[in-house]
Amino acid sequence: MAAAGRTHLVRDFNRFITCYLCRGYLIKPTTVTECLHTFCKSCIVQHFEESNDCPKCGIQVHETNPLDMLRLDNTLEEIIFKLVPGLREQEEEQELEFWRTSQRNENLQADSFVRVGLPGGDGGDGGDEDYHRSDPQIAICLDCLRNTAQTGESTVTDLMKRFIRCSSRVTVGTIKKFLSLKLKLPSSYEQLDVLCNGEIMGRDHTLEFIYMTRWRLHADNTYPMVLEYRPRIDFG
Repeated sequence: MAAAGRTHLVRDFNRFITCYLCRGYLIKPTTVTECLHTFCKSCIVQHFEESNDCPKCGIQVHETNPLDMLRLDNTLEEIIFKLVPGLREQEEEQELEFWRTSQRNENLQADSFVRVGLPGGDGGDGGDEDYHRSDPQIAICLDCLRNTAQTGESTVTDLMKRFIRCSSRVTVGTIKKFLSLKLKLPSSYEQLDVLCNGEIMGRDHTLEFIYMTRWRLHADNTYPMVLEYRPRIDFG
């Protein structure tokens, strides 16, 4: 007679689905490609602000930018949500509350903001697009970076309206396109650098990623998040 199947409890899998850093369930599980150890996205990103080594095995992940060696594990995330009842709903509510709190803290009037849409719209401040208003929203300030080492006459100037509210999913590439349209730049929008805290941001970085990894970790920073732009500087 075959033995009855054993019922597994969630705690039986805890060592596979909990974060080495925070000891909680893995939220947005993110794997270090060099050693395949997995952590919460926010935990490992914050760790890499202080160290280039894997917190579990100690190997050097990357000499200068360990964030490039991270990959989200969407399959593991779905497994964890199925194993732990209510975890998905809890995390979604906490994320929404985070963005609600950020918006409540802003001291600027709503009318002073321009809307920026995701690719597919005109990227401007009008029209029928919904600008992904159902997404978590973020407010940013776009400042023209002065006193940079430039040759020739620069066509990059200040925006008439520097404050923008948009989906947190908007990428730096979309911001560059928006700047190019608003400033009527004669060259491709790829000829711009967009910086946060003095660091050039990649064109595929989302505003949420920049806020979580470059802006909120600095205690002296205030809301809205400030991004600076300038003509691209070639160092080669």
